Amino acid sequence: MDMELPSAEELSGFDPEEQLATRAAWLYFVGSNTQAEIGKKLGLTRVRINRLLALAREQGLVQIKVTGRLADCVSLEEQLKERFMLHHAVVVPTPLNRNQLPYLIGNAAGHYLGSQLKDGMSVGVGWGRTLRYSLRSVPRRLYKDLSVVSLMGGLTQASLVNPHETASHLADIVGAQCYYIAAPALTDSEATRDIFLKQSMVRDVFERGAKVDLALLSVGELTHPNTMMQVGLISNAEATSLLKAGAVGDICVHWIDAAGEVIDHPLNRRVIALPPNKLKSIPRVILASGGRSKVTVLYGALFAGFVNVLVTDEQTARGVLDRADGRRQPLAVSQSAGSQRKAGS
Repeated sequence: MDMELPSAEELSGFDPEEQLATRAAWLYFVGSNTQAEIGKKLGLTRVRINRLLALAREQGLVQIKVTGRLADCVSLEEQLKERFMLHHAVVVPTPLNRNQLPYLIGNAAGHYLGSQLKDGMSVGVGWGRTLRYSLRSVPRRLYKDLSVVSLMGGLTQASLVNPHETASHLADIVGAQCYYIAAPALTDSEATRDIFLKQSMVRDVFERGAKVDLALLSVGELTHPNTMMQVGLISNAEATSLLKAGAVGDICVHWIDAAGEVIDHPLNRRVIALPPNKLKSIPRVILASGGRSKVTVLYGALFAGFVNVLVTDEQTARGVLDRADGRRQPLAVSQSAGSQRKAGS
């Protein structure tokens, strides 16, 4: 069972209504959008937008400029959308306690995912702590003909970050049919991977994964410690080898470089997961992740066009935009996998 965790509202001190009001106020007063344009961007009616703008005025969020606590986050959202041609971006304040970061980003990702679900959809999911925490914020509701597809093989040990556990939990929340890849995420050899990929049941789930309507993913870094090493997927020596080959992190268990290219490395030929390039054909791909150590791999995934919705925190968003503008050297590229520096969440 999941351990009891404080709610995102308790950790951050803001509520979803204030977040919407601040976003609407920024788009109206600073972004010069009409109420109809704001409604289209936020997926809300004009009546709802009117009420949010009224709420922003009543609570003092609007004076000469937007003064809400999330105003900077809303500005970053607009910059990210424009810079990387995203459908949507959600930026939450960076907490003082970095251990809270996965909970906050997960909460925002869960709310966004819940707002996108519809009858008849197919949803692909990846793995990681942030995604697991995001499920706490997905409203429990039964949908018609909804399916959940794990986009990667599983782990050989029980873990809250196990892709199978994440997919199963989401399917339970929304009453969906769940499909797993009956194989490990990383095989012991390329030959073993090829054997698994020839199995009809594995091919069937791969085909379903490539055709989902929406995907929820995260990324991993190669700093020390990292999730891959903690769950036993790779060794310290393999992490060092990946760094030397130019890897900055992974998406769907495929290691990529700072430009989002899948690197030429033996480990990438042992992966059983949907290839990153296949993500480009999925209508909506949500990437939920944050932390200083994730800046370079996040930039790579965005630059390569693997995702079109980003959920992250304020400091990470600034780091990604700085990286895009060339104002900061890539993070974690030259960092040894065995260093003792603490990684971001």
